[in-house]
Amino acid sequence: MSDLVEFRKATKAFRGNPAFRDVDFTLRAGEIHALLGENGAGKSTLTKVLAGLYPLTSGQMLIDGKVCALASPADALKHGVAMVFQETNLVPSMSVAQNIFLGDERFFNRLRGVNIMAQQHLQGLNFHIDPTAKVSSLGAAKKQMVEIARAVHHKARIFIFDEPTATLTPEEKQHFFILLDRLKSEGASIIFISHALEEALAVADRISVLRDGQLIVTDAASVFTRQSIIQAMVGRQLTGELYGRVGGRRRVRPPGERVLSIENLSMGKTVRSASLSIFAGQVTGMFGLVGAGRTEIMKIAAGILKRNLLHGGRIRLRGEPVRFRVPRQAVNAGIAYITEDRKLDGLFDTMGVAQNIFLGKLAKRANPIELVSMRDAIKQSAEWMTALKVKSIGHNVRVVELSGGNQQKVVIGKSLIQSPSIVIFDEPTRGVDVGAIAEIHQIIEKLADAGAAVVVISSYLPEILNLSDRILVARQGRIVEEMTIDEATEEKIMYAAVH
Repeated sequence: MSDLVEFRKATKAFRGNPAFRDVDFTLRAGEIHALLGENGAGKSTLTKVLAGLYPLTSGQMLIDGKVCALASPADALKHGVAMVFQETNLVPSMSVAQNIFLGDERFFNRLRGVNIMAQQHLQGLNFHIDPTAKVSSLGAAKKQMVEIARAVHHKARIFIFDEPTATLTPEEKQHFFILLDRLKSEGASIIFISHALEEALAVADRISVLRDGQLIVTDAASVFTRQSIIQAMVGRQLTGELYGRVGGRRRVRPPGERVLSIENLSMGKTVRSASLSIFAGQVTGMFGLVGAGRTEIMKIAAGILKRNLLHGGRIRLRGEPVRFRVPRQAVNAGIAYITEDRKLDGLFDTMGVAQNIFLGKLAKRANPIELVSMRDAIKQSAEWMTALKVKSIGHNVRVVELSGGNQQKVVIGKSLIQSPSIVIFDEPTRGVDVGAIAEIHQIIEKLADAGAAVVVISSYLPEILNLSDRILVARQGRIVEEMTIDEATEEKIMYAAVH
């Protein structure tokens, strides 16, 4: 196969600090090429150069053997390059159909005709989405599907997928992998960025690994194993650090004080008579398929969503009934909710790292008009940046310039600076590399060991089994099963979630 895309001694630097340097990378015609590495390794930046978002600082990029300097994503699309971003870039106020055809509209449009074409396109991809629905009403998984549908519609010959399966259910992932095979069979070339190493091994023809901005290795996927990829990514073994407890015996923390009690909680058709208890000094894992209501239950507890006014159930905090009208009341009561969608709900992405972290502290201030010392803000934020190992060239760097894993650590720091006693992690390691996963898991373990009540909502069973002292399973808006870690298995949990 010939090289469709080639980078020669490519370097991209921000403020003199290289995101990647001297990279020689090729994408062949009709191949799936997995690009792997830790957060901050330079994967997304390299592909964003190909997608027309950034120019190279030095070196060359060639498409079809010709040197190219793409000025914009629209320019890249003219060369047949489409990128599906890790954080979706849809217009939330527009419908699904309008987003799919955005930039490719006819001079005269009939809304009904656009919706029909979008419906046919989505059905052809096996995506079950209402084309008339506003994007703002969709969950993270369906937004990702719309991004994919838009890229396929533009008939690109080079597709860049940045963490495309992070929000998809197992069934949706299978449909996506079938779609990859179909695109490949039609002659498309695909760059596949993922932290799910098993997926990369299963679907890729070749694999390249970046570490600290340098290309470490490129070879056929059949040459690699999961362990050899991890070693190339982090430069050391992670055996025993990452999901090392799955299948083995470990110390289970006994339940402490019952700090949160939820009884017959109801909210529309999403949450229906859900009951559960959360204990101090334990990690409570919550598992369920997309739409099971697990996130909504904990958002009600954190004051983000409102339960039914009549027959909405009861929430007790340390035995006292509470009904939070706004999230600030929950924050002041010691409850922190760490969102699954860091771009939409977790960060002010054009503000600096230190500013984002210290905003969490401001949210809990008793006196909202008290003057703030910037020196104090920077000092406290810097302490959390060090504790959470946030990789940044400075506290004033905009959060949007950080990698996904470091953005996630900033979101966590923004909540932990509030010194909460109940911490709710919603998909804490989604879109995070293996090294950062181990660090985030250590943060969760330390919180529980220090006596905090920790809730981990996750769609990844090994993560639930590795972290939890007890496990709750949600289905159709209810908690249908509770089990200790000693009696839990992947089969039992999945059976409870489905049946």
